[in-house]
Amino acid sequence: MKRLLKTSSRFLIIDMRILVTIIIILGLHTLPQAQNPQSIDRVIAVVGGSITLQSELETQYLQMLASGYEPNDDSRCILFEELLYGNLLLHRSKVDSLNVSDGEVEDELGRRLDYFISQLGSQEKLEEYYEKSILEIKDEFRELIKEQLLTQRMQQQITGDIKVTPAETRAYFNKIPTDSLPYINTELEIGRIMRRPAITKEQKASAREKAEELRQRVLDGESFRALSILYSEDPGSSKNGGDLGFFERGMMVPEFDAVAFRLKEDSISEVFETSFGFHFMEMLERRGEQINVRHILIRPKTSEEDLERARVFLDSIHGLITEGKMTFAAAAEKYSDDEDSKMNGGMMFNPMTGGPVFDMDQLGSIDQRLFLTIENMSAGDISNAVKAQSPDGKESYNLYLLKSKTEPHVANMKDDYQRIQTAALAQKKNKAIEKWINQKAAETYIRIDEAFKDCPFAHRWDKN
Repeated sequence: MKRLLKTSSRFLIIDMRILVTIIIILGLHTLPQAQNPQSIDRVIAVVGGSITLQSELETQYLQMLASGYEPNDDSRCILFEELLYGNLLLHRSKVDSLNVSDGEVEDELGRRLDYFISQLGSQEKLEEYYEKSILEIKDEFRELIKEQLLTQRMQQQITGDIKVTPAETRAYFNKIPTDSLPYINTELEIGRIMRRPAITKEQKASAREKAEELRQRVLDGESFRALSILYSEDPGSSKNGGDLGFFERGMMVPEFDAVAFRLKEDSISEVFETSFGFHFMEMLERRGEQINVRHILIRPKTSEEDLERARVFLDSIHGLITEGKMTFAAAAEKYSDDEDSKMNGGMMFNPMTGGPVFDMDQLGSIDQRLFLTIENMSAGDISNAVKAQSPDGKESYNLYLLKSKTEPHVANMKDDYQRIQTAALAQKKNKAIEKWINQKAAETYIRIDEAFKDCPFAHRWDKN
C-alpha cells in the first residue's frame, strides 16, 4: 500500500483506504499519547473493568475528520458508543475466560510492526519516529494488542457462525418497499498498467537545491508566506502561504511528523525529504499535542524525454495485447510500476472502499482524468497510453482496461444478489450484536460521564 494525498483536504493527510497511520498499522489509537506525560486526560466511562479515556475519543474524532467525513452534532456520541461496545467486548472476554496465547500476541505485534517498518523504510526510522527502541515499542503495545485480539475473539463468538440462506436473502429483499429499493449506479472494474520514470539523482539534487535556496531566502528575511504562494508545489497549502492548520502526530506521513514535532516555535527546519519531495517548514504554534506549521514543497521533476519513452513503451505493450500476443494481466505483472495492482492482474482498488469496484459518479471525484478516459469506453476496451499524475505528484503514463461496466438500474435479485446477501447478513449480525449488548450491558457495571448522558445512544448503557 502507498500513502496517498487527500486532494480535498490539507497536504499529506493519509487516505482512508490505508489510514496508514498507527490506527491501521498497530490497530491502536495514536502514538503521541504515550509520549506526552503532561497531557491532561480523564476517564469518561467505565465498563466492568475497562475504562474509556477522553483522549481515546478525541483521537477517534480526529481520525474521522482526517478521513474526510463531515461531522455532525452526534458524531462524538456515535464514536463514544463504539468505544463502549469495544470495552464491553473486552470485559466479557475476560469474564468468559477467553484467551489468546503469548505466541499469537507476538506474531500479531511483529506483523504490524513489520508492515510499519516496510512503510518507513527501516527499523531505525521507526525508532526515530517513535523515539523509542523496538523493544520499548513492543513493550508499550503488547498488552494493547492482546486486548484487541481478545475483543476480536469475543465478537467472533457473537457473529462468527451467523450465515444467511437464499430464502433469508430473498425475504430481506422482499421486505424493502418498492419505492425504497436502492438505485445502483454504473459500476466499473478497471485495470491499469503504469510506467513511471524513475527520478534520477540529478533531478533529486536539483529539487533539493531549489528548496535550499528558498530556505536561505527565508533566513535572509523574505516572507515565508509569500515564497510559499509563489514557489511551493503543494496545491493544498501554497495558496494559504503554506499553512497546514492544526494536526496531531499520525495525520501526516512519518518523515514529516518526525521533523514537525521536534521543531521549536518560530524556528525554521532544515530541508528534508519525503515521498512527495523536499520540504522545509516553520513552526507557527503548539496547542498541547497539536501543532500548526507552514511549509514549502519542491518536487523532483520527471523529464519530458523520460515520460515520452514511457508513452512509446506502453504503446508497444498496447499493440502486443490487442494482437493477442500477451494478456493484460501478464503485461501488468511483467511491466507495471504499480505495486498495488501488478500482481492482481493489474486491477485497481477503489481508495474509498478498498474494493475492486468503482461507482461511475464516485470515480469523477477520485480521478477526473481517469473518469474522462473511461467514460466512453466499453467493457473489454483498452485505452491508449494516458498521461497521469498520482496524488503524491509523480507523473506517469498508464494503459487502462475497462474489465466490466454495469448499466444503472434499480436493485434486483438477479443482478445484485451478492450485494443483497451481504446486506441481509449484516442486518442479521447487527441484530445478534444488539441482543448481546442489551443482555450483557444489563449484567455489567457501567458508569458514563455526565457530559454524555444526553447522547442519543442506540442502547441503554446505564439501565443497570
